[in-house]
Amino acid sequence: MISNFIPLNPQQLDAAIVDLDGTMVNTLGDFAEALNRMLADLQLPAIAPQAIETMVGKGSEHLIRSVLAHVGAADVDAIYGQAWQRYEHHYLQLNGQFAEVYPGVLEGLQALRARGLRLACLTNKPLSFAQPLLAQKGLAPLFEQVFGGDSFERKKPDPLPLLKTCEALGTSPARTLMLGDSSNDAQAARAAGCPVVLVSYGYNHGQPVRQVDADGFVDALTELA
Repeated sequence: MISNFIPLNPQQLDAAIVDLDGTMVNTLGDFAEALNRMLADLQLPAIAPQAIETMVGKGSEHLIRSVLAHVGAADVDAIYGQAWQRYEHHYLQLNGQFAEVYPGVLEGLQALRARGLRLACLTNKPLSFAQPLLAQKGLAPLFEQVFGGDSFERKKPDPLPLLKTCEALGTSPARTLMLGDSSNDAQAARAAGCPVVLVSYGYNHGQPVRQVDADGFVDALTELA
């Protein structure tokens, strides 16, 4: 079922900016494995994947700090540096091993490219995590540009990353679609002047995605074609 979705007119769009976690790839398994290995290194209790899901989407620093607070770490600021080091170590080792591309993603992106749209991936995930994941899942060749949460001074929901991505693509925001799974993506798109469509199956910080201000919602990226 598609809710409030107006079929896209290819004459009105030049490009699409696509989020990664929760939009193209279900990475919750990667997060859970890396975070629990990190917590074990720090001699802290484990965290359930269901709890992690509500914390995803605002970058690795927010994720790690939220997890440390959730498990009752005595001084999050004091151990954050060590926690990040252990998390990065484990994530780079297992990146993609516990993650799956959502159904319809590859076909949907290929269809957008076939219609002449240029594609960029924009994620709050560190670039050193994002690029290997896209390559491993066979998605990297679809994108002209890939930017992470550390590529610019600010992350989504700030509009800066979208504006910079449009600049890199050479497209205007009004003719560049944002495809995401959360209020972060929608808020950034609204502020940047980009149309925005959200997928129904992502994370969205544990909140109902259809309550977010967006131009439409799809259950699979193939519906965009």
